[in-house]
Amino acid sequence: MSKRTVITERHIVDASRAGEKVIVAPGNALVTPLARDAAKKAGISITLGTAKGESSPSGAPVPNPTICIGSDHGGFELKKELIEWLTSKGKSVLDLGTDSTKSCDYPDYAYAVALTVVEGKAGVGIMIDGVGVGSSMVCNKVPGIRAACAYNEFAAWNARAHNNANVLTLGSRSMGPEVVKRIVDVFLSTEFEGGRHQKRVQKIEDVEARFFKK
Repeated sequence: MSKRTVITERHIVDASRAGEKVIVAPGNALVTPLARDAAKKAGISITLGTAKGESSPSGAPVPNPTICIGSDHGGFELKKELIEWLTSKGKSVLDLGTDSTKSCDYPDYAYAVALTVVEGKAGVGIMIDGVGVGSSMVCNKVPGIRAACAYNEFAAWNARAHNNANVLTLGSRSMGPEVVKRIVDVFLSTEFEGGRHQKRVQKIEDVEARFFKK
């Protein structure tokens, strides 16, 4: 995994001593809650740049046409059909496996999807297992990932518009292919609304930062 910058309270203290009023960090940087509090007290602005595959300060998704997609053995057939459908719509798709219906472990492929997204090699990711819940759990262990297990079109819309989700997880044994296609279509066509939702997404990232280990 590519290394992520972590802005800590020490960075704020050093900037304050140097008389700086603005700290510029990479778009995928993690800013700890203590750093935010210290910056506010010191009157220092923290500006996150735009990293490939991350959100811009305005909340609009940074264009990255590649969609990475993975599955376990249970989701293999649906993955094949979904890739053909996406390709027919002119989408750029990166297949991360699995390559057959032979039994395998979904965490391996969910991790591959999450890693590909945080490294900026894909704008969004899709992971398919039997139900979608387990893969969502795996993906959300990776810093920078906001994975949503969407079971209908409204859930997919909300995940993108309000939560700025960057990975969609799906269940091959709980939904048919046509339902899945509609869900994917909504997920890919919906943009993050920003505004009041940006503050809430930031709080998600603050929680993540509390447990981030260098």
